[in-house]
Parts: sequence; C-alpha cells; structure tokens
Amino acid sequence: MSDAHAHYYHSHDLPRFGEIGNDAPHLAEKFFAWYNAVFDEGALTQREKSLIALAVAHAVQCPYCIDAYSGDCLQKGADTEQMTEAIHVAAAIRGGASLVHGIQMRNHADRLGM
Repeated sequence: MSDAHAHYYHSHDLPRFGEIGNDAPHLAEKFFAWYNAVFDEGALTQREKSLIALAVAHAVQCPYCIDAYSGDCLQKGADTEQMTEAIHVAAAIRGGASLVHGIQMRNHADRLGM
C-alpha cells in the first residue's frame, strides 16, 4: 500500500471491536457489561442515547463510532435531519468550550501584566 493510500482508520476493523478483550478478557467483560447497560432503555430512549453517542463521536472525532452510531441512529428511527442537528449541538459545545478557554488566556496575560 502506498503512503498516499495508507491511513489509520480501516472500516473493516469496526466489527473486530470485541477483540479488545483478547489479552484482558476480565476487563473487556466488565467494560462491555457497563457499556451495554448504559445503552439500555432508561430515562432516555435508546434512540436518544444513540443520537447523543453520534454527537459525542463527532466531538471526539472517532470514525469507528461515527460509522457505528450513524447506522444505529437510522436503525432506531432517527433521520438525517435529527442526526445533523445532534452533530451541530456537539460542534457548538466544542466550539464554546474552546472559546471559553480564552478567559484562561486573558487571566494569564493579566497575571503577566500584558
């Protein structure tokens, strides 16, 4: 494979996620039990949780999660308009979080007397 076509993300790796437990099955078991419990129906519907997961996937820029939760959202009845809105919410929070750190910069500049 040439360097021009080499990249970190390979979509065929997503179904292999379960292999994370190959060398630490006791830890993987605990993770997957917790992970599955998180996505059970509760105060939020599974559809709502999937939309949240899609938004977070974009915020943390995980292509595997984006693929997984794009499909999951559609499977659970969300449409692309709802999914796009969820992504915009994540982008707004991420942008706001970056901007509010400008106060930290200003505080530091003030301490330095600049």
